[in-house]
Amino acid sequence: MYVCSCFGITEAQVKQHADGGACTPRQIASACKAGTDCGGCVRRIQALLGRGDCPRRELIEGRTAPAGAPAGAPAALGTTSEVRLSDAA
Repeated sequence: MYVCSCFGITEAQVKQHADGGACTPRQIASACKAGTDCGGCVRRIQALLGRGDCPRRELIEGRTAPAGAPAGAPAALGTTSEVRLSDAA
């Protein structure tokens, strides 16, 4: 079934690009132009990609989710020390 009529991109092609590491509609567009003309297919591409986590993105950005966190949980940003305004002078 076609997802992008403007460029003749099918669901199978979108899924193939996703399997290759494309996690966002913008990355799909970079790979095959889908979503770059009329934009009518962007929501369908989003649905095909789902809202789950993207392990490749986490690897690229060097982030990992905290231990015991559910899949797709935001990565830990690190520990920050508490600073009170009265301490900063």
